[in-house]
Parts: sequence; C-alpha cells; structure tokens
Amino acid sequence: MPTSIRLVVADLAGTTIDFGSSEPAGVFVDLFARHGVAITIAEARGPMGTAKRDHIAAVAALPRITATWEAAHGRPFREADLDTLYADFIPLQLESLPRFDDLIPGTREAVAMLRNRGIAIAVTTGYDAAMMAVVLAAAGRQGFVPDTAVCAAEVAVGDTLADIEAARNAGAWAVGVTATGNMLGLTRPEHDALAPGHRADLLKAAAEQMHAAGAHAVIEGIGDLPAILSGFEAEA
Repeated sequence: MPTSIRLVVADLAGTTIDFGSSEPAGVFVDLFARHGVAITIAEARGPMGTAKRDHIAAVAALPRITATWEAAHGRPFREADLDTLYADFIPLQLESLPRFDDLIPGTREAVAMLRNRGIAIAVTTGYDAAMMAVVLAAAGRQGFVPDTAVCAAEVAVGDTLADIEAARNAGAWAVGVTATGNMLGLTRPEHDALAPGHRADLLKAAAEQMHAAGAHAVIEGIGDLPAILSGFEAEA
C-alpha cells in the first residue's frame, strides 16, 4: 500500500524566497572584495547550500583565490583570516537580506496545496539563527509560515547539489529546483529575459547535474512540487 508523504523540507534562498538566490552570492563577492580579493559570482555560488563559515572556507580554498589572497596579503590564507571574514560577513548578510526577501512565485500556492493534503512544511538553510529570523519574518509577512525551521547552527527540496546530497543521505526523496535558485543563478528579470531556446538549454544542463547528484525528480520551481508527490507516494 502506498505510503503517505507527511513532510516536505524546503530550502529558503532560491527555493521559497529570493528568486535566483542572489542575496548570498552577492554578499560573498562583496566580502572578499573588502579584503582585496576579487571573486566571481560563479566562484561565490560554488559551495552554496553549506553553512556560511564553511562556504567562506571553501571559496578561500579555490586555487585561484588562494593565490590571489597570498598576492594581496603577502602570506597564505589562515584560520584567523577565516575568523575575520566570517565576523565581517554576518553584518553584511543581515544588512542585505531585506533587499532580497520576495517569495518565489508559486510558494504560497504550493504550501496551500500541501497543507490541504495534511503535509507539514519545514524549511532549512545555511543561514544562522539571526539571519533565518530575518528571512522568516519577511516570509511570514507574505503569507508563508513554515511549521518548523532548522538553520546551519542547529544541524530537503533545495536548489543546490548540497541539498540533494543531504536529502539522499537522510533517506528522503530528493527534489532538485532548477529555474529559481542557484543552478541558474539568475534574478527574476534576467530569467524572464532569456530566449526560450537558451532557457531550455540552461534548464536541461541544470537538471542533468541534479539527476547526476541523485535527485529523484527535478522541477523548475516549488510551484511544481505538489504535482509530483503522488508519484512518490505510488512508488513508496
């Protein structure tokens, strides 16, 4: 007999809020620039989905960034630098969050459909507790209040490969999000301006990466989620 799905776990930036997951990527670029190291948006996005301190460490460990840091500072990147960057990152992130707090289209409708089916909604994020509180307050003002929330300091539908890995490791159904989050990394206007053929090519490449990482299904945005749950239940 099919097993009923009782819980959906969704990421925040790029999945339910902040189309394109633009806020965290931009802050990482700003952070490193303030310390004399220029990083690209692509480099900033690479570790997305991990805790923010770990994210900074991963960017700093990239060979090009390692070399650039040493040239700028006259010595290798060290643990004390990670402490400094993370301390500087926190106020930058908190100041930036309110500028990127719009719900992603389809979030309210998807949540309503899930709740009509008796499915609880949790959110998880690489933000710390203070950052998550800012984001959840904005989501609540727009009508989205999850049943529970877990942040990086305490411990999955998601828009990063790390989300897929976490879901598979937990033994959960893993659903990848391509269009609205980190895989495309485009703001809503940038996304909407894509030529149809180019958009299709980008989505196809993103979906292939998600499937290769272990996603059971891939959707463009969270609004597509309710339609695939019945299939999961039938397979369970």
